Amino acid sequence: MAHVLIVDDEPALREGLAETVSDLGHHPVLAASGAEALERVAADPAIAAVLLDLRMPGELDGMAVLQRLRARPEAPPVAVLTAFASAENTIEAMRLGAYDHLTKPVGRADLAALLAGMLACSPAPPEPPALPDASCLIGSSEAMRRVQKAVGLAADSDATVLLQGETGTGKEVAARALHAHGRWQAGPFVPVNCAAIPADLLESELFGHLRGAFTGATADRPGAFREAEGGTLFLDEIGDMPPAMQAKILRVLQERVVTPVGGRPVPVTVRVVAATHRDLPRLVAGGSFRQDLFYRLNVVPITLPPLRERLADILPLAEHFLALGGAGPKRLAAEAAAALMRHPWPGNVRELRNVIERAAVLARGPVIGPSDLGLAGGLAPDREDAVPAWLDGNLPGAVARLEEAMIRRALRASGGNRVRAAKSLGIQRQLLYAKIERYGLGRETGMSENPTEAVLNPDA
Repeated sequence: MAHVLIVDDEPALREGLAETVSDLGHHPVLAASGAEALERVAADPAIAAVLLDLRMPGELDGMAVLQRLRARPEAPPVAVLTAFASAENTIEAMRLGAYDHLTKPVGRADLAALLAGMLACSPAPPEPPALPDASCLIGSSEAMRRVQKAVGLAADSDATVLLQGETGTGKEVAARALHAHGRWQAGPFVPVNCAAIPADLLESELFGHLRGAFTGATADRPGAFREAEGGTLFLDEIGDMPPAMQAKILRVLQERVVTPVGGRPVPVTVRVVAATHRDLPRLVAGGSFRQDLFYRLNVVPITLPPLRERLADILPLAEHFLALGGAGPKRLAAEAAAALMRHPWPGNVRELRNVIERAAVLARGPVIGPSDLGLAGGLAPDREDAVPAWLDGNLPGAVARLEEAMIRRALRASGGNRVRAAKSLGIQRQLLYAKIERYGLGRETGMSENPTEAVLNPDA
């Protein structure tokens, strides 16, 4: 039985809600004003949910009470009830942390569903173990492992790297990983989107200019190549670069000398990483991209796989984005995780990040359900070949990849406690120990060194 605080200045509505709350098996606590509501919450730590009227007399109206309640260290969820709903008070209530905003009268079924959801908002779980920062290439799938190995091999090299892949696959993340893990890390990382800069300004953006070199040049500008001196210059969407600029970029890559507009040649020492979602060989064949520039860029080619070929990485990426978000600690329900695995992800990792960020903001409790994701359906009929990418190779290999992913997730959820992880997986503790050793997961998951403390029969 949960204690539910009902705050309303109208006795009939207050008593009617109390009767329904009592019929639903909960204990109603009544307050006729905002000040009385705050006193009740302070005096009764067992209050697990609040039904709050919006319009009340006195200095403390519903919004003021909501704000003060949500400022408490362990605030109960609050639902605002009003007969005068408007866009303004709805938005403001949700902004201040209301669980929901409903229009009176509220039916019995709706109230039952409302209370069930509010009471499911248990205290926030402990913070998960720290995940890699946003510049890391997250993933344990075979496709992503190949990318990680290629980045490691190329990180210390001076050679130009060409990153290819669909839009949203994480090409800039790979470029930042090349910079962060290589000998150029002490220098700056300077990204330039070649498709976002008008053709007549791109030369100045890349090579710089002197004051008075053209109309509007009111000061000297070094340009991206010189700004990246001693570090990495990332030329994103280089496949969209105008033909005239392609010739100039080719010369800079060959001679490592830039000529500012209106100035003299200046030598540069910089590592160049380029990226494109376009099919450069096809553009070369069609005459819209220089063949010699393609060969100069394609010294170390790295292809970023689409997310539909990285099924094993979807949940680790989702948890990573949840940890990066600023909406408080949230976790995925099992049904939500299954929905993520079924989605075809035409927008790749960028789409996944947007979905998770949106769900973290809009989910009214600490658990993100499938409806919070806003995904339409699962795999399209013509996309059913996305699943076999997870099953590439032989059966033991596919089973091992699934097993490792599930063990990683269970250990993270249990904070590294092997006993709880084994129970959640439905296997014996000794078998889990063996699998942790096999996959080398001990250090990565921060396992407890005393996992059996205060457990009498962990295998029961």
